Amino acid sequence: MDAIDRKILSILQQDASKPISEIADAVGLSTTPCWRRIQNLEADGVIQKRVALLDPDKLNVGTTVFVSIKTSQHNPDWLEKFAKAVADFPEVVEFFRMSGETDYLLRIAVPDIAAYDDVYKRLISIVDLSDATSSFAMERIKCTTALPVDYA
Repeated sequence: MDAIDRKILSILQQDASKPISEIADAVGLSTTPCWRRIQNLEADGVIQKRVALLDPDKLNVGTTVFVSIKTSQHNPDWLEKFAKAVADFPEVVEFFRMSGETDYLLRIAVPDIAAYDDVYKRLISIVDLSDATSSFAMERIKCTTALPVDYA
């Protein structure tokens, strides 16, 4: 990956609907070589998919809840069951296995605390958890899907 690929990726992270001709102009290439680079970045899995980013407030899911989960179950069967269950919750928008005191961290998008309570009740009915601690985001200060490309 070279500087041109990184610049293409930066542009696409800001607006994936931008025409190839505009991207090509911005990186100093003609359209066909730019298109080929994008195709190669997709084939290599660098570009996983192109999506539309939606406004959570306009979709009535502006309440963000971070849930720290601790479990005494540290075996593959439990994790598989838990991961499959969490995958079925559309409200869970991110799911991480963590190091340190928290075993798993969920980011949940819901309309309000009552909706979160429903998610919580469904979650604890599926798997045994030692502890689930919820933190509600008070303000979204920075929220981006753009990854730094300078390390590539």
